[in-house]
Amino acid sequence: MTFTVTRLNHAVLFVREVDRAAEFYHRVFGFEELERPAGMRAAFMRAPGGENHHDLGLFEVGATAPRPMRGSVGLYHLAWEVATIEDLARAQGALAEAGALSGASDHGVSKSLYGRDPDGHEFEVMWRVPREAWGELENQAPILPLDLEKELARWGAGASVE
Repeated sequence: MTFTVTRLNHAVLFVREVDRAAEFYHRVFGFEELERPAGMRAAFMRAPGGENHHDLGLFEVGATAPRPMRGSVGLYHLAWEVATIEDLARAQGALAEAGALSGASDHGVSKSLYGRDPDGHEFEVMWRVPREAWGELENQAPILPLDLEKELARWGAGASVE
């Protein structure tokens, strides 16, 4: 038996220091802090324009907790989607300014930036190419260098998946 998932609703991360993590996600992503539950070192946050109760939960586990280890079993990364290619360009600036940008890729059907938060959690910020332009890339997963200037010229001025 199977069931239908409509989308990923939210993410919850263990962090060393909830204050530092919440400040990072607010400053870099613009997430709004909604709640700090009484008696817990935790924060719930919502993305700008989000319709969820929360898009991100942060739970403090202590300053001496080990960082996530790349190549071990566990979550590789989270992907946050933006609405336009211009938003992706703004994300590149924000991530670079925060010292969090670690890479960029062109996946054909999406354009992606990669980064790490202060606790070492890897994330992707991606823009999805309009579905009608996927063509032969629909069943492929290329990992190519991203030329964001070229993509802005091609898809700019409001190209959106909405």
